[in-house]
Amino acid sequence: MSVRFLPLFLFLPFSVLAQGFAGLGTDAEGYETPRPGYEFQFPADHGAHPAFRIEWWYVTATLTGDDGESYGIQWTLFRSALKPFERQGWQNPQLWIGHAAVTTAEHHRFAERIARGGIGQAGVIATPFSAWIDDWEMAGPDMETLSLSARGADFSYEMNLKAQGPLVFHGDRGFSVKSADGQASYYYSQPAYAVTGSLRLPEGDVQVTGQAWMDREWSSQPLSKDQTGWDWFSLNFDSGARLMAFRLRGARGDFTSATWIAPDGTTRSIPDGLVETAPLETARVAGREIPVRWRLKLPAENLDIEVSALNPDAWMETSFPYWEGPVTVAGTHQGRGYLEMTGYE
Repeated sequence: MSVRFLPLFLFLPFSVLAQGFAGLGTDAEGYETPRPGYEFQFPADHGAHPAFRIEWWYVTATLTGDDGESYGIQWTLFRSALKPFERQGWQNPQLWIGHAAVTTAEHHRFAERIARGGIGQAGVIATPFSAWIDDWEMAGPDMETLSLSARGADFSYEMNLKAQGPLVFHGDRGFSVKSADGQASYYYSQPAYAVTGSLRLPEGDVQVTGQAWMDREWSSQPLSKDQTGWDWFSLNFDSGARLMAFRLRGARGDFTSATWIAPDGTTRSIPDGLVETAPLETARVAGREIPVRWRLKLPAENLDIEVSALNPDAWMETSFPYWEGPVTVAGTHQGRGYLEMTGYE
């Protein structure tokens, strides 16, 4: 669906706003909010939660082509509720946005799709699993085995994902606190997909293999009103260990959280203040100064690394603009991963 034909109200939940990035610091009245002690129910929780205001199914992958080059892909489906319920037809208050991208050292290609729920154009079914918007789809018999496809004006991809480890629950068993005020989300990941597939690019078709990471998160007010954006890292180390870490930026200072994932899939939650993140270098991207090289330290795991963007220009000029791209890791640990940065003006 062409963006120019959509009514203006469709963009309201995602406009760039005074209260937090994409309105995530606005009031949650009328919506359900996360609570500690939630017992996840699968496969149901792989599906949508329309009583919560925001939700996403978020896949990133670091890949190596049969040409020896490094690639990154993104596949994301966002759900945003105008009202906390679901119904069939055009009066459905659930809105959907899809983002897809392919990144190399030289190019960053992306596309966006926008849809309303209730008419079959976009949605998520928990079992057998299917998430789609237009002809983009992530589907499989379950979340262990998935196919993934998307296309834009100058790219397309088809991937097969196979989980190689357990789900990971961030924070307190999936209750992930985002601020000193207690705002939170439900947040779990599958960080250990093995990937095979193909890219179709203007330069030619490429067969690829690599690793993918999927994040599942839903909430109604995950940020405090003074928080304006975040820096989020998902890193796969050559040792087999993994790290999720984020820094939320606000007028009252930063709030951090991390999850250390051992090679056997066991996890350790890292509370606020114990992971250190510091920008080392910025680049001028889309008229903004964006950090494209970082230092991360996690003393509890003897981690001291530099994280560098494969392509500093990995800017998503979508309805809500942000930076998203693959990164390389050097220092005490080596590897690859993904970095997302929001709220930079």
